Amino acid sequence: MDFVSIRIITDEINRLVGFYEKITGVQAAWGNEDFAELRTAHGTLAIGSTRTVGLFAPGSARPAENHSVIIEFLVEDVDALYGKLKGVVDEFVNEPTTMPWGNRALLFRDPDGNLVNFFTPVTPAAIERFRR
Repeated sequence: MDFVSIRIITDEINRLVGFYEKITGVQAAWGNEDFAELRTAHGTLAIGSTRTVGLFAPGSARPAENHSVIIEFLVEDVDALYGKLKGVVDEFVNEPTTMPWGNRALLFRDPDGNLVNFFTPVTPAAIERFRR
C-alpha cells in the first residue's frame, strides 16, 4: 500500500487553491474547474469543489467542517516562512514552537478553517527521522 494524497472539499475552490499555491510555492495542476492537485515529491494535496462530492458519495463530505485533521508540510526553515506568511494567513494558531518530539512547528488555519502545520525538524532524532 502507498499513501498518495489527501483531499479537501471546499465551496470556494479558486480561493483555496490560490491560498495553497501561495503558502507552498507549488503550482496546482487542474484536472477541471472542480478539481486541482498540488503535487510534492512525497504526497499530493488534492482540492475538490463541493460539486465533486455527488460524483463519488452524495452528502458524505461537507466543506469547512474539519476539526480533527492537520495538514502537514515539512519545510526547510519554519521561522523564515512565518514572516512571509503574515500577509497571506489570516489566523495563526501559534508562532513557531519547538515541540517535545523535536520539530519546530507553526500552526495556522486555511481560509476554510482547516489546520495546517509547517514544521522543521530541529533535534538530531527528528532530523534523522525526516532525512530524505
